[in-house]
Amino acid sequence: MLNGKTALVTGSTSGIGLAVARAFAKDGAHVVINGFGEPDAIERERAAIEKDFGVKALYSGADMSKGEEIAAMIAEMGAAMGGIDILVNNAGIQFVSPIEDFPVEKWDQVIAINLSAAFHATRAAVPGMKAKKWGRIINTASAHALVASPFKAAYVAAKHGIAGLTKTVALEVAAHGITANAICPGYVWTPLVEKQIPDTMKARGMTREQVINDILLAVQPTKKFVTVEEIAGLALYLASDLAASINGAILSIDGGWTAA
Repeated sequence: MLNGKTALVTGSTSGIGLAVARAFAKDGAHVVINGFGEPDAIERERAAIEKDFGVKALYSGADMSKGEEIAAMIAEMGAAMGGIDILVNNAGIQFVSPIEDFPVEKWDQVIAINLSAAFHATRAAVPGMKAKKWGRIINTASAHALVASPFKAAYVAAKHGIAGLTKTVALEVAAHGITANAICPGYVWTPLVEKQIPDTMKARGMTREQVINDILLAVQPTKKFVTVEEIAGLALYLASDLAASINGAILSIDGGWTAA
């Protein structure tokens, strides 16, 4: 279905992003992965994609907090791969703190990586997509693009911003064979979620088990974490021609969290 297409997935050295990259590669797309981590571990993941699926896989270490590095990544990887057909803006970080104690530098970092990075990448990728008259922009938002939670001011603000950015871009590119949509997962068991548990324990005075059961899973009626494979499946559908008329959608995949 995606044979011959090239997908760039930011924040894809682990978690949701890696699952999405592997799903696209399994479907025949060449992929560019991006993110931080141990070089040997990243190389193992990159090489595994090529070995497992017989596609080309490249790695970019572009810092998603720096607009100039993002633009350079789009240009360099596009040139190496014959253009970027599918852009998945997935890079994200989290920080948990009461608003009065929220460090300014953490606010700036979360906004830069969770929101501004998607702007920079989309801005750089759209001209090539317009030239091909085909493209898919898929933004990883969050249930927090639709609802708020305490102590997550920067993250919630950024994800609400992603929803607005998605809708705006969708209107601008609709006549060019391009779609822009956002996936809004609930809590997924990824390194991002696991790493925020200690800060949430501190902010709320809870144990680890209380945070998992009374905060994270409490809001999901299924009482289960969303899986990375479920998110990858939705991303794969949105990248397909079957989803050509889905544009500007903010799609929940949260076990019913935002249904209420």
